[in-house]
Amino acid sequence: MADHSEEACRRVDVGISRVFELFGKRWTGPIVSVLLQRPVHFAELRRAIPGISERMLSDRLTELGAAGLVIREVDEGPPLRVSYRLTEAGKAMEPALKELGQWADTYLAPESGGC
Repeated sequence: MADHSEEACRRVDVGISRVFELFGKRWTGPIVSVLLQRPVHFAELRRAIPGISERMLSDRLTELGAAGLVIREVDEGPPLRVSYRLTEAGKAMEPALKELGQWADTYLAPESGGC
């Protein structure tokens, strides 16, 4: 039987907390959004996300890799290139992220100067 006590209802959902711990960080959503389209090389990913620094992109990709959502692959050169793609777990986020995007379109005011 489910616990519907006042204390239980006030507890934060652990799963939601874990999701937003990762996706609440700036740049994580746009990175995953690009990778949902296809695997990309590091430089291409950086160009696709205006304003992100190489260091920040590298840090976020490392975090996503540690979470099991992104795979880093080295393409033997020359030139040596690194590409990134989503794992099955990363790809499985697509429906939820699309729903969040639709929610944002409906309920959040558009940003000025956006696309």
